[in-house]
Amino acid sequence: MKSTGIVRKVDDLGRVVIPIELRRTLDISVKDPLEIYVDTDKIVLKKYLPACIFCGSAEDLLNFNGKNICKKCAAEIESTLAMAGGKNLRDTPDDADPESISDALDNIVKNNF
Repeated sequence: MKSTGIVRKVDDLGRVVIPIELRRTLDISVKDPLEIYVDTDKIVLKKYLPACIFCGSAEDLLNFNGKNICKKCAAEIESTLAMAGGKNLRDTPDDADPESISDALDNIVKNNF
């Protein structure tokens, strides 16, 4: 971790201002979501990037019930459910929009769990 030499005080509401120089360097804009991590005596802020809840991939994401799932993991879920007698998502065209795929996954889960 690199020291910046910048010290900030916590205000009455528990807020800390991140200096504009750091925000510009890290490409953090107003209203950007940040993840907060705690490691023993450290608080780490990281710019939030949505990722698959199973594998952590940030590519080809589908939103399913408020959770991000990549297409690869969705396919694995589909094959697992198909083995358990669930509906096959192959009925959904390859060029289908993510929302229709998400709806199909939702139906699979509702019908099998």
